[in-house]
Amino acid sequence: MATDIGEHIVGAYLKLIKHCDIIDYNARTPGGGLVGLNELDVIGLDFKSKTAYLCEVTTHLNGMFYGTGPKSTIERIQKKYAHQRAYAASFLDDFPLRHYMFWSPYVPDGSITNGLRSIDGLEVVINKEYTDCVRQLQALAKKTTHDTNNPFFRVLQILEHLR
Repeated sequence: MATDIGEHIVGAYLKLIKHCDIIDYNARTPGGGLVGLNELDVIGLDFKSKTAYLCEVTTHLNGMFYGTGPKSTIERIQKKYAHQRAYAASFLDDFPLRHYMFWSPYVPDGSITNGLRSIDGLEVVINKEYTDCVRQLQALAKKTTHDTNNPFFRVLQILEHLR
């Protein structure tokens, strides 16, 4: 599956702001089968601090929504969060510090945002928090010119260095 540009945004943030050594996109559970059908959108690993970032990324520009209503949307994210935790428990023993994250640029304020923020242990990077992360990348892009092997960040660098 092709990597979504929203996943590249999160990968750039993890690599360049959080200083992760490795970024993996669309990671599937080894071994295949039904469990292997679930994927983790972005995983960042920081070897120095032994920190893992496991991220679900939804880039819906008209507002995040799944299924028949807010309840089904929250239930879907809870299932993805459970998969993040199961993956970490099975494969990331060497990373005791773990951040389970949900990223989306636009989630309408109300029952969905409240529901997401009530999921214990899930870091929610939506709306203003998401924008703040992108702004940090923009500031870094303005100061750098080297290629980071991330297409989103490269576009930011080009835009910041237009003459």
